[in-house]
Amino acid sequence: MSTFSLTHRTAPDFTRFFEGVVAFFEAIGEGRRIAQRYENLARLSDTALAARGLTRQEIARVAVNGR
Repeated sequence: MSTFSLTHRTAPDFTRFFEGVVAFFEAIGEGRRIAQRYENLARLSDTALAARGLTRQEIARVAVNGR
């Protein structure tokens, strides 16, 4: 006589999948925020950037790091 057991793994797999989906959309949101910061800074004149203590070359770094 043989016995075997079935393990129900749907919940952990679904949870892991759901966490991945959430992380994906959070990353998209962060990317959009970075792009918006970049665009806002890029539209400023060199004088306006200097008033914020920035140069045009620093825009990308500031957009990503959030200063």
